[in-house]
Amino acid sequence: MTQNRTVLLAGESWSTTSVHTKGFDTFHTSAYEEGAWPFIRALESRGWAVDFQPNHVASLDFPYTAEELDKYDVVVLSDIGANTLLLTQSVFTQGKPAPSNRLRVLADWVREGGALLMVGGYLSFQGIEAKANYRATPLADVLPVLMEVGDDREEVPEGVRPLSSGEHDVTAGLAGEWPAILGYQRFAAREGAEVVATAGDHPLVVVGEAGEGRVAAVATDMGPHWLPSEFIEWDGYAQLWDQLIEWLADSGTREQA
Repeated sequence: MTQNRTVLLAGESWSTTSVHTKGFDTFHTSAYEEGAWPFIRALESRGWAVDFQPNHVASLDFPYTAEELDKYDVVVLSDIGANTLLLTQSVFTQGKPAPSNRLRVLADWVREGGALLMVGGYLSFQGIEAKANYRATPLADVLPVLMEVGDDREEVPEGVRPLSSGEHDVTAGLAGEWPAILGYQRFAAREGAEVVATAGDHPLVVVGEAGEGRVAAVATDMGPHWLPSEFIEWDGYAQLWDQLIEWLADSGTREQA
């Protein structure tokens, strides 16, 4: 497979509305934030181009066809619930069919030689109150993990230090303990998948294959709040993401457009 060294990242954005009450008076403020930039800068420093679609952009522009996905070596979903990609504007507000089920298209693309990474967060895997809800989608059959039924968050406010043997290409040079993380998703590795890093008794980084493609799951965040600054500033941060994306992109079976 000819690499374009281009990654599509969807998710990692949110808006916050606050209510301020000062005695008799109340007013609202709002803010828009993005959590992807440590990840994006890490990959760009290693020669990757990242096409970033925040949640509201992905809702409109995430690919509907395999041909559109073929522009990318790896697709990354992070903190973007299944509904954002399933309930398009035409479906939810107009009652009109979408051109395709984008999660089914993505799953089929992976089986034909594409590469998919899901990174943890409050709207990844099952997520907070199970609202991410990927267990009920076509992606559940290609991800290298088995998701829980309900809310799958494991909050570790005291911190837990991940551990890796460093024996896989993804974790080469990263053996031993990593800086502490503050939470992660609970899931089990699918049969045939490989756990290359753990957090306590739980898988943290799992890699595997789906048809002709490669897939990976990272149970924790790519930035705050589950990743504190010590992890993001760790020398291994960029190395880990680069090696993971490189491994995923090297499925070696499908000519890219």
